[in-house]
Amino acid sequence: MRQLGRRRFLICVGGVSAVAGLSSALLLRTNQEHEQETQNQNVGQLRSVTRTSWALGSTVSMTVLHRNESRADRAIDAAFSELELIENLMSIYRPNSQVARLNRDRVLSNPHPYLLDVLQFSESMSQKTNGAFDITIQPLWELYSTAQQAGELPSDAEVDVARRLVDWQRVELGSDHIRLRGDGTKITLNGIAQGFAADRVTKTLHDYGIGHALIDTGEIGVLGTKAANNDWTVGIQHPRDEEAYLSFAKLAGRCLATSGDYATTFSPDHRHHHLFDPRTGHSPPELSSVSIAANTALEADAISTAVFVLGLDAGSELIRETSGADGLLVSKAGRTVMTASFPTA
Repeated sequence: MRQLGRRRFLICVGGVSAVAGLSSALLLRTNQEHEQETQNQNVGQLRSVTRTSWALGSTVSMTVLHRNESRADRAIDAAFSELELIENLMSIYRPNSQVARLNRDRVLSNPHPYLLDVLQFSESMSQKTNGAFDITIQPLWELYSTAQQAGELPSDAEVDVARRLVDWQRVELGSDHIRLRGDGTKITLNGIAQGFAADRVTKTLHDYGIGHALIDTGEIGVLGTKAANNDWTVGIQHPRDEEAYLSFAKLAGRCLATSGDYATTFSPDHRHHHLFDPRTGHSPPELSSVSIAANTALEADAISTAVFVLGLDAGSELIRETSGADGLLVSKAGRTVMTASFPTA
């Protein structure tokens, strides 16, 4: 079963036409004419190798620039092996993943270091945002998903019951175990695993000698540039119009993540969707899309989720307080707010 993602990314070749709009579906511009290998080489002399697959509930794509095509293929093979490991650890749909076993058995002994890293970062984000970021919202997701299969929305009473199971402080982290306290507590890493995966893929490619790459694991990471003095550029699509784009982000060493109210919806009016406010059990009412540029994809992923829950004012404050982070936010009323250093093209 495919995990329903929070956004989709489209890769295209060549130039981009007129801009108007925004979204969680990020359009990736790659120029297949220009290639790369390391930062100090002539990017234009490198070959481009692109591979696309499915992982972590999203279409995954990597474009690698290198002089040696077979070496690029080996690097991509290693990167996809890393993705497979992460999915075996963090997928809620693979019954033997470590997260699935934790949700089922309430305790997990000897967790993989990757899982501990992600849960420790999640805990710090929950503390920083006073619980706006919360990985224990899985009971709410299951409630809405089950109701959707019946062609309806859950009742307020049902939402309240599920909401009482949501509390990030029920996740107990030890050096050799993870424990879920309280009956019915379950976690999902859908708001952070794709960002972590982008960072791990970036490191893997770099370790294989790749100096220039565009990585899309559902969130965006980059190495180097796509051409000499020409950064990788990502277009941000409108949350209500798949054909319109508001802006482009030039990712000069930064990563990009988007959370939106349209990627997975439970009602056609975008009021009910896959992003939940742990305090209410309902989807946050103010924003339609949040795009975050940050130093790591892990950070960008978590912040985009937290800002969506916090809303425009408190969310903007979180961005300002985070070193290296910038945001592009769109309200349901159509208002667009962009921080001063958001990397527009």
